[in-house]
Amino acid sequence: MVENEEDKGFVVKDRRRFTEEAGAEESKAAATEPVDTKREEAKEAAAGETRGASDRMQDKGPFPEVSLATFIISLSSSALVHLGEIPEPETNQTHVDLPIAKQIIDTLGMLEEKTKGNLDQDEDRLLRSVLYDLRMRFVEKSSK
Repeated sequence: MVENEEDKGFVVKDRRRFTEEAGAEESKAAATEPVDTKREEAKEAAAGETRGASDRMQDKGPFPEVSLATFIISLSSSALVHLGEIPEPETNQTHVDLPIAKQIIDTLGMLEEKTKGNLDQDEDRLLRSVLYDLRMRFVEKSSK
């Protein structure tokens, strides 16, 4: 089998024009395109909602520093709400939802397994104690 010079590869030639005139024509065409006012209004409304959410967050004061400890405490608080141990913050009512509580406890357990050997002593102690407490409360609630 004989290979020709042409079979060894190919050449790409870019035939686009890169001049100031071509760029000016493109910007002129963009300027004459009709503006979709509904789309622009939707973008403005979304921006307003985002500003409103950030304003509401600022009204509640500064948030705690994001760390593994605050993440563990946050998940723990959610589990306690679903175990009926503390009231929901929005409604101030308690209810028991064991499947969701179990899901959160299992998530914390997975976090313990995946971070084994990578936590400092305080983080490890916090995670183990929170898991122990939540598991005991879950067993107590599920046996009733």
